[in-house]
Amino acid sequence: MTDAPAYEPPNVWTWNKESGGRFASINRPIAGPTHEHELPIGRHPLQLYSLATPNGVKVTVMLEELLALGHSGAEYDAWLIDINKGDQFGSGFVAINPNSKIPALMDRAGPEPIRVFESGSILLYLAEKFGAFLPKDLKTRTECLSWLFWQMGSAPYLGGGFGHFYAYAPSKMEYAIDRFAMEIKRQLDVLDRRLADNEYLSGGDYSIADIAVWPWYGALAKGLLYGGGEFLSVQDYKHVQRWTNQIAKRPAVKRGRMVNRVSGDPASQLRERHAASDFETRTQDKIGEPAGDERT
Repeated sequence: MTDAPAYEPPNVWTWNKESGGRFASINRPIAGPTHEHELPIGRHPLQLYSLATPNGVKVTVMLEELLALGHSGAEYDAWLIDINKGDQFGSGFVAINPNSKIPALMDRAGPEPIRVFESGSILLYLAEKFGAFLPKDLKTRTECLSWLFWQMGSAPYLGGGFGHFYAYAPSKMEYAIDRFAMEIKRQLDVLDRRLADNEYLSGGDYSIADIAVWPWYGALAKGLLYGGGEFLSVQDYKHVQRWTNQIAKRPAVKRGRMVNRVSGDPASQLRERHAASDFETRTQDKIGEPAGDERT
């Protein structure tokens, strides 16, 4: 441990805008919109407002997988929300997601538009709407949903915990990095043990559980998340590596990873997606570095 003086919390916490590190300009202790901004609406019933962070990739992969199965109703418009510029605090976005996090989805197929926010909720909504990637028998469905909720509960330790203190915090803290590194290695071990005996997380079939977990832990397994691969010895988790590579080869996954991407190889970026033909001049042959930060 360092010899730095111990931090003594004040009796009452106050917001210091200068102490938030890299994302201080968009972190705040209050909710609600900061400015008026109406969201665009395209021609498809499904309107997605997102960015290609791990949470955003979940939904675009799901939509591309549904289209690959022949579900034409899954056609969608994907609009870019630049979280580094505070787009998520516009009034139109907050009306869909009061939590101001991407992704957010509007389904305008019925007489009353339906808003869906939180990436896990969007995956479950789409799986039920189209009857795909969610097992039908009770036991396997429950296993699938258990892993879906495992991801929702575990990823904050990866992003807001390990990722923040290892890559983004204003100064390195041995205690915080050690604490969250230990937890992330435990999570990788949880996944590795499950995948040792199962091709996919819910068993033998690819499901929304894999679609939810892969953008986070697949990128981590390739050392492309927060630059922490060597530090965490991710190569040791052989079954996670097998699963990661297997999913990365799926054409719909390759397409889904491109949508709303604004970093990396320009050929891997599709800032907005409004039709399948938008992919024709783009290619995506490998897992790239996720955009965005631990907040999403």
